[in-house]
Amino acid sequence: MKSCSQAIIDLIHREVKPALGCTEPIAVALAVAKAVEIIQDNCCKLCPEGWRLTADLHIDVSVSGNILKNGMGVGIPGTGMVGLPIAAALGAVCGDSSRNLEVLSGLNEKAVSRAKELVERKAVRISVADTEHLLYVKATVSVGDCARASAEVDPHAYAIIEDDHDRIVETSFADKILMSSESGAAASEHKTVNDDGLTIRKIYDFTCSAPYEDIAFILEDRTLNLALAREGLSGNYGLQVGKTIRENQQEIFGDDFMSYAMGMTAAASDARMAGSTLPAMSNSGSGNQGITVSMPVIAYALKYGIDDERLARALILSNLVAIHIKHYLGKLSALCGCVVASTGSACGIVFLQDGGYEQICAAIKNMAGNITGMVCDGAKVGCAMKVASGVSCAVQSAVLALRGTCIPSTDGIIEDDVEKTIRNIGAIGSAGMKATDRMILDIMLCK
Repeated sequence: MKSCSQAIIDLIHREVKPALGCTEPIAVALAVAKAVEIIQDNCCKLCPEGWRLTADLHIDVSVSGNILKNGMGVGIPGTGMVGLPIAAALGAVCGDSSRNLEVLSGLNEKAVSRAKELVERKAVRISVADTEHLLYVKATVSVGDCARASAEVDPHAYAIIEDDHDRIVETSFADKILMSSESGAAASEHKTVNDDGLTIRKIYDFTCSAPYEDIAFILEDRTLNLALAREGLSGNYGLQVGKTIRENQQEIFGDDFMSYAMGMTAAASDARMAGSTLPAMSNSGSGNQGITVSMPVIAYALKYGIDDERLARALILSNLVAIHIKHYLGKLSALCGCVVASTGSACGIVFLQDGGYEQICAAIKNMAGNITGMVCDGAKVGCAMKVASGVSCAVQSAVLALRGTCIPSTDGIIEDDVEKTIRNIGAIGSAGMKATDRMILDIMLCK
């Protein structure tokens, strides 16, 4: 049986991992890539490179409303385009499903050109699935006569992703099921405790006691997300929110930590949302959440010379707090993920300023009473503004918590018990905002 510490480390490895591009269109690319590989594996006489680039491919992708919402307006790496069709086409042309959320790491100019051809000749069809799953992708791929001549059956295949962005639960070739496994949602019903029994108390104790060599891997967070931030500052990505904050520090924003953290974090989001080819270190299936949960903490370490071990512990804390809260929301919801992620970074900032368990609980409650209710209206370049707002709130909440100030349980959704407060956030964002989620999607589809 695994120790509690090992279970927590395993959880971090599952939920904190590199992702190239916004994870909703990347999930589509992953499902398409898997379906293409199935055809390739079952039609051995085909030249892999030849049919990927010349066959008469047809791609039919059915997605949940939340996948559509988050895939409509976000930049796809290396293409200068937005949306699910180009992501699906890239998955077919250059995708490698073994790379999971970095499925498009083989991107090149030839692949982008071929993918654009597929989109232009309307070889890619996107539709909304009739499903209860908030995160669902079914990608069906068929090929033309050149492939059919080399196969004993009509070569078409599908792959289904459910509940996690890189969790393929079913595959099929020529109407024969190859693999079928229990969905993530169904599997979670069998758990008696959430996230291997996580609580804020356990997260804090693990943060303080885990051997440094066991958690040093989390510093890859700094490597990837800091590179994205610097990319956002050096280029002209999206709305240039981060760049604008940093370039106006003297006249408007000042050169304090809050402005620095806002600018660096928003810059990373600017780059990612506008199609940078650099990967982000994601959290709970979201690159923007991964950026927001880590970059304010990394910015503090950079500004004040924090050593690697202290930074690693703060990143462990911030990531685990976000994972814990996200458990009650699900991977996709009408509640903006920046609410969850910036709550995690508030805790990390408290830790770096020598705050203890009580101050961390106060930071969580301060965040819950501040920006709970910020809606998710899809992934797009404007997310960088929400990220900046979340970072601002995180710094405010951390500073107040360190002064002993905490929103009391007489206010709104706040309870004395921090775990009950977290459950309230989850209930509002999942069950409470379902109608909001549907209305947002309706508005987006009718524009």
